[in-house]
Amino acid sequence: MEFSIKGFCGLAGILAVTLWSCGSKQTAEEKRKADSLAACIADGMPSRASAIRNASLVTEGKGDSTGMVWIPGGKFLMGADEFPDSRPMHEVTVNGYYIDAHEVTNAEFAAFVKATNYKTVAERPLNPADYPGVPADKLVPGSAVFTPTPTRVSLDNPLQWWNYVPGANWAHPEGPSSSTKGRENYPVVHVSYEDAAAYAKWAGKRLPTEAEWEFAAQGGKGNHTYYWGDQLKPDGKWVANIYQGSFPDKNTKEDGYLTAAPIKSFPSNPYGLYDMDGNVWEWCEDLYRPDYYQKSPAANPKGPSDSYDPDEPGAVKRVQRGGSFLCSDDYCIRYKAGSRGKGEVTSGSNNLGFRCVMDKK
Repeated sequence: MEFSIKGFCGLAGILAVTLWSCGSKQTAEEKRKADSLAACIADGMPSRASAIRNASLVTEGKGDSTGMVWIPGGKFLMGADEFPDSRPMHEVTVNGYYIDAHEVTNAEFAAFVKATNYKTVAERPLNPADYPGVPADKLVPGSAVFTPTPTRVSLDNPLQWWNYVPGANWAHPEGPSSSTKGRENYPVVHVSYEDAAAYAKWAGKRLPTEAEWEFAAQGGKGNHTYYWGDQLKPDGKWVANIYQGSFPDKNTKEDGYLTAAPIKSFPSNPYGLYDMDGNVWEWCEDLYRPDYYQKSPAANPKGPSDSYDPDEPGAVKRVQRGGSFLCSDDYCIRYKAGSRGKGEVTSGSNNLGFRCVMDKK
């Protein structure tokens, strides 16, 4: 069974999936927006937040730096003048930390689920009391899945290519008939912020701050157009899993992949980190505000104390970084260095994952 998110939102009054705003006319500036998802929450309407109930029950692990890379810390120039919410570029210092060499995989997340019996937000039942007037058979757990359109379409309505698929979750990325068998080394997807934070706690780690993420992504190379350099295709080769072709109807997959790629499919950066650009978006710990860079501290910034997005004032959002396999030069382009994404904390999709960091013990 599959139905559009738009139809579901018409019933529930929430969960209309968008990039940064819902159904508004896309301007030239908006073509630079992220393809990460956010729930449009009407005043007085509930979100999936009521489904969050077992993350706090996860026992904190001891932490293990195996598979992580030590980043010695230092000073760097953070942000990007090209994007309004990434201005101004500013000097930041971060302390040293460990960071996962690659995005958390399906196999790693499966080990967490097996050890804790954790249920992700996308797997948890929706409470009928939170959705008055919605038929119970429509309150089916699920998540957002990108679906190419049959032909080229206007880019003013993301609901044309995002479907709410009942039964879609981390273990069934495209819906109930799909599985992660044979994709154990792919990045886990359909994880909300709470899911990612719960895994990090169990592993004895944490999610990176936005500053830690960007410092690691630069790889010690300083500021460039992309984290890998200034050319989109250095030496004529694709070095990240991003979208090629006509969005959203025809991905020519010149880089070899239609959707997420296995970890380490593309070259690492100088620090030995993989997929800091493209593949799947990655959750950061920071709450999101578009004006935060105008007043953020110079040493170890951890984000604002509250979340605010003028497009959706009622939604609690956190920063996402790196772009995904859906970013292209025509749409999103948030694989560019210094750019920011944002996502409602209870939302997941098949292009959203995470990696962890850990302080030195």
